[in-house]
Amino acid sequence: MTAGENSVQSKKCIPDLAPLEAVLFDIDGTLCDSDPLHYIAFCQMFAEIGMEVPDDEFVSKNIAGKHNDDIAAILFPDDIPKGLKFMEDGEAKFRRLASENLPSIKGLYKLTKWIEDRGLKRAAVTNAPKQNAELMISKLGLQDFFHLVIVASDCERAKPYPDPYLKALQLLNVSKDHTFVCEDSLPGIKAGVAAGLPVVD
Repeated sequence: MTAGENSVQSKKCIPDLAPLEAVLFDIDGTLCDSDPLHYIAFCQMFAEIGMEVPDDEFVSKNIAGKHNDDIAAILFPDDIPKGLKFMEDGEAKFRRLASENLPSIKGLYKLTKWIEDRGLKRAAVTNAPKQNAELMISKLGLQDFFHLVIVASDCERAKPYPDPYLKALQLLNVSKDHTFVCEDSLPGIKAGVAAGLPVVD
């Protein structure tokens, strides 16, 4: 965990949430090890247009966990339509890669069983496009695990704003005082904390 991530962590502890009602999950990088696939897709896209691949620091600060519209504006500030097309094509490449191999994070199915055994409500809350979210959930075999899936296009504002997590709370009809979030990126962590939820990174 970076210093920046640590600074936005909620001070509420998991035991304080009892009785626990729900768990909200990010997808990319949280449920599955998808970051290497995104990187491969980006490398291929940059190579096709003759651009240098950004370094890890740039990716971490400006790309990881952000909504595609925001990434497009960062990469192509003078040509947003080109940036949006770049992102769209990159996501298509990612889906082809993910359809072949998408490793789950270690311990994922122990966690999902623990949640199911306790009858907790659960939602996936992601900045990923709907097609990506559906593919990743399907490849992980979690179609029947989640009660609902919230993608960025379902909300007026994507992460790092709290809107996606607030929408999940509303639709699940659960209290933020008895729900926690599993996240991996700084925008996602900020969104969870802004929604008043403790975040497990």
